[in-house]
Amino acid sequence: MSEKLIKAAIAYDFDGTLAPGNMQEHSFIPKLGIEKGEFWAEANRIARENDMDEILSYMQLMLEKSKEKNIPIRKKDIINYGKDIRFFPGVEDYFGQINRYALEQGIQLEHHIISSGLREFVAGTSIAKHFKNIFASGFKYNQEEIAEWAALAINYTNKTQYLFRINKGINNAYDNTLINKYVPESQRPVPFSRIIYIGDGETDVPAMKMVKYQGGATVAVFNPLAKAIPPRSSPKEICQALVEQERVDYVAPADYTENSELSQTIRLLVSRIRINEELNKRREIS
Repeated sequence: MSEKLIKAAIAYDFDGTLAPGNMQEHSFIPKLGIEKGEFWAEANRIARENDMDEILSYMQLMLEKSKEKNIPIRKKDIINYGKDIRFFPGVEDYFGQINRYALEQGIQLEHHIISSGLREFVAGTSIAKHFKNIFASGFKYNQEEIAEWAALAINYTNKTQYLFRINKGINNAYDNTLINKYVPESQRPVPFSRIIYIGDGETDVPAMKMVKYQGGATVAVFNPLAKAIPPRSSPKEICQALVEQERVDYVAPADYTENSELSQTIRLLVSRIRINEELNKRREIS
């Protein structure tokens, strides 16, 4: 293709978006020998009693429980837990398919994770190779690569800063020199109008609302097999309410197979990026 490719990005939450449940529940918590509900209840109690960020509390509890159960928590051990994560239908084939479709539209797609889960878990998955950045919570390790404490905690509200890192082409979590520097939108590697955010509902509202406000597109996905736990609404109802509240653009079941509603929606949004770029060129010419 002789024309210069248009750079665009899709940012994904992980838990409940690409894989069912929380990533810790696939193999780490079962290895501790406790129920997942018990683990999260204790993590929430620690956060509440110490006026503590919930992400930091679950990370601390992971370290404490591992030590208590004499379970190694080296970097390679945490990465290995990621190998046990199973995905929603079609996820493992989806990236190649959507990349090929985007190239047909003259678009080079980047894929990024923005998650409150652990970057080490994601790094161990079969799909890790598809992501330019894995922006997720993570541990600091000592010289023996044993986890000591939290290096990074990404909660529901500070996810938004990582969208600006994608927007400005900052491929790390520590460099704050450029994040606050004024850069005209036209000079940013990935303008917000070329960003699609895919999340699973309420925990992604700040990120989705900001992408939508900045001219990008947002999709809320839900697990069609998940049941409502009274008094809460079902995952589908929660996502539909976000559309009604104008926080999210589109809703679809978390099915990434090639002809699914979700895949078709994403392809249409990729095509829209191309169409908008062509219209913008015509506007400049006229």
